[in-house]
Amino acid sequence: MRVTTDDGVGLAVYDTGGDAAQRTPVLFLHEFGGDHRSWSPQFGLLAERYRCITYDARGYPHSDVPTDPAAYSQDRAVADAVAVLDALGIEQALVVGNSMGGFATLHLGLTRPDRCAGLVVAGCGYGAAPERAAAFRADALALADAYERDGSATVAADYGNRPARLPLRERDQHAHDEHLRILAEHDPVGAALTMRGVQASRPSLYDLTDRLVSMTVPTLLVVGDRDDEAIDATLMLRRTLPVADLAVLPRAGHLTNLEYPEIFTRLVEQHARRAAS
Repeated sequence: MRVTTDDGVGLAVYDTGGDAAQRTPVLFLHEFGGDHRSWSPQFGLLAERYRCITYDARGYPHSDVPTDPAAYSQDRAVADAVAVLDALGIEQALVVGNSMGGFATLHLGLTRPDRCAGLVVAGCGYGAAPERAAAFRADALALADAYERDGSATVAADYGNRPARLPLRERDQHAHDEHLRILAEHDPVGAALTMRGVQASRPSLYDLTDRLVSMTVPTLLVVGDRDDEAIDATLMLRRTLPVADLAVLPRAGHLTNLEYPEIFTRLVEQHARRAAS
């Protein structure tokens, strides 16, 4: 199905449907390097017991690709998640996000806690540390330029083989090949604008601690012990959030839900039960 946001952008939404209205809804938000297919393992393992929903973010096939840079921001990413919940008539959902989706999940908990039964925030923290902010922003802007100059397939060969993504290749070559294929199918315009408007421009988590310390939505933080860019910020979140659990997965990188699909899914299900209690 398609959902239209308040600024007229169409989002491709995937919903387990059927008798799903009787089951707890779980909304999955994908990372920059993925799309709705990144959550296929979780859909396969959870769909019989939960209503599983995801969508392709704006700028990604098969959603619309706005060409106005102002259409892309962290706030807009949060508003899109709310638009999907509104369109499906869902008052509250367990929200699960990785990386870019993890940032959106955390910001959703900060700004619209009334829509969140609980949060699972994975791989969240790239560029958050003050000493890394400038380098992260420069890299994001360089990637945006590369998408426009070289195209998605060329960028995928570099971005998809960065150190934090290699544990997936070591663990499951087929899953890594699929990850590269999804990356290569990114719309270069949408990817460049997402890099500039969302990734490079989002606020540092360390600047949000005054708000994070008051966020009471039950939160599960998930990080791989080889995800060097995310682990320190995740530990900061664990110390700051008043209602948070932490799962560190061994020998795992940035794509924990693909590297350990069964364990990740079990963690989501356990947190869903904990948040409902």
